[in-house]
Amino acid sequence: MKFMQNLGKSLMMPIAVMPVAAILYGIGNWITNTLGTNIVSVFLTSAGSAVIDNLAVLFAIGIAFGMAKKSDGVAALAGLVSWLVVTVLLAPESIAGYLGGIEVADVDPAFENIQNAFVGIICGLIGAFSYNRFHGVKLPDWLAFFSGKRAVAIVAAGASIVMSVLLFFIWPFVYGALVAFGEWIVGFGPIGAGIYGFLNRLLIPTGLHHALNSVFWFDVAGINDVPNFLAGADGPGTLGITGMYTSGFFPIMMFGLPGAALAMYVTARSSRKKVAAGILFSAAFASFFVGITEPLEFSFMFLAPVLYVFHALFTGISMAITALLPARMGFGFSAGAIDLGLGWNNPLAQNPWMLLLLGIAWFVVYFLVFTFVIRKWQLKTIGREDDDELADEAGDGQSVDAKYAATANRFLAALGGADNITSLDNCATRLRMEVGDVSKVDDSALKRAGAAGTMKPGGTSVQVIYGLNVQFVKDAMEGIMSGAIEPPAADAPAAVPATDTIRTVTRTDRRVVQLRQPIAGDVKPLSEVPDPTFAEQIMGPGLAIEPTGDTVVSPAPGRVGHAFDTGHAIAIVTDDDLEVLVHIGLDTVDMKGDGFTTLVKTGDIVDEGTPLIRVDLEKIRAAGHPTITPVIVLNDENATIEFR
Repeated sequence: MKFMQNLGKSLMMPIAVMPVAAILYGIGNWITNTLGTNIVSVFLTSAGSAVIDNLAVLFAIGIAFGMAKKSDGVAALAGLVSWLVVTVLLAPESIAGYLGGIEVADVDPAFENIQNAFVGIICGLIGAFSYNRFHGVKLPDWLAFFSGKRAVAIVAAGASIVMSVLLFFIWPFVYGALVAFGEWIVGFGPIGAGIYGFLNRLLIPTGLHHALNSVFWFDVAGINDVPNFLAGADGPGTLGITGMYTSGFFPIMMFGLPGAALAMYVTARSSRKKVAAGILFSAAFASFFVGITEPLEFSFMFLAPVLYVFHALFTGISMAITALLPARMGFGFSAGAIDLGLGWNNPLAQNPWMLLLLGIAWFVVYFLVFTFVIRKWQLKTIGREDDDELADEAGDGQSVDAKYAATANRFLAALGGADNITSLDNCATRLRMEVGDVSKVDDSALKRAGAAGTMKPGGTSVQVIYGLNVQFVKDAMEGIMSGAIEPPAADAPAAVPATDTIRTVTRTDRRVVQLRQPIAGDVKPLSEVPDPTFAEQIMGPGLAIEPTGDTVVSPAPGRVGHAFDTGHAIAIVTDDDLEVLVHIGLDTVDMKGDGFTTLVKTGDIVDEGTPLIRVDLEKIRAAGHPTITPVIVLNDENATIEFR
């Protein structure tokens, strides 16, 4: 599933440019059909087709770039090389040459459809694999010029030749089998139309839907639905028959898919709704107006495949229902509002208003089903994806490892140097250390380096409160101490302009945050927690609970910011980007997970009330730890928590 989600995310770059291109293409076609060919229609159609007609190659480039371990133009180049090799080797002209100089017109029609999304995706994956596996390869000295990244495109070309050989034998067989299947289900009437609609959508990612389209839309089996409808009364079409295999697409493309887009927008996290709206609503408009559905379909096809199965099923049902009704409509380009308007007065059009009523119903069905399924199964559609927390931390352009290494280096210096640390560990938000000489620990320097506070419980123990990403700082400290990480250069002190007046501003505004109580029990103020880190609100404001229940649930909708391996604590990032830590008991990290069962993982999308952790309170008490559970807001010192 992770692979599918990464694939879906990689498609977002090429998908993002499609809706506008689709709209330009549709407007150009509309002008051509109403006013005839002119400079404006040609210009708009050409601008749109530059993207729409090259969707597959954009997929090859985008997937190679997105699926590479490190986003690198070399991977994108490898994806493009793979695409060029496969599509040229399997072009009808090439196939004619391989088969002894036969006419191009006699080449299997399967190869006329080789430039499709499926091949684009395969080529993108070849490019990504070639980069991930070979970008660091070292060749003998006499081939050294081709070492490293220069080898990536060469490997991609070689792998693409092998893929072309496989497709040479497989593609025509599969394509021909689908054509034969389409001809077989023609006699099933409305049921056949439903089967066709279901498979039409299901085969979109492979490009093999063209095989079925050739049976039902054109003259392979004598149906010829599209040309017959466009010919109107002057053609061989029959009122009530012609359009059986096109009509059912209108309610889905014009209304159903926009309903799905609205569902994905509504279920997106609050902080990502603007980003989600930019992709979803423009794609929904393209689907409604033009009938180009790929921007929407590919936006959830791989991120949430189960939704795509529902979509294919709904399309099949729509095709069957419409075929049963006295409602017929055809199209010249696709089943969008433009073609509906142009075909409304066609003599072969039958009760087109029914399609609008069906469309409204399908809008409601898509919206309700998609909303329910997304929330029920916590699907990671647009706006609900896992966050790459490390990438977020690198917002200033500095690499994540370097940032944590810099913090770790400053911490080591403030702790009296690596030699002064005899033991190093971490819990949910703090470093736990034993040091040789406590007097060498500089609390002020630690705070300047990014610590929220320092605790000295006694003896040689020192605790440095940092935050949810303390694990990365600890790992960096261990790396520097072992020599595995090169200590970064010392930071230059920040210059303070002489003319500036430095003031300390104390904020007095309070923000009341209402949360669901995450575990049953008696609510207490933080001051009653027998740990100064919590009691003195060093980590942040909050409340405490003396628990009586056995399940910690999410206090708000959002995502799991961090689920600790030991299960003793969990952090939730709410839809309002508030970081809430639930710390079950005190010093329970020492239990090494005994008594805790974590039910979610870092990055999971959760709703309010979603179970997060099962806890055995008796085991905590038996281990000698207090069970009192602080609930802390980590990133807003002016917040005040209230439990509902």
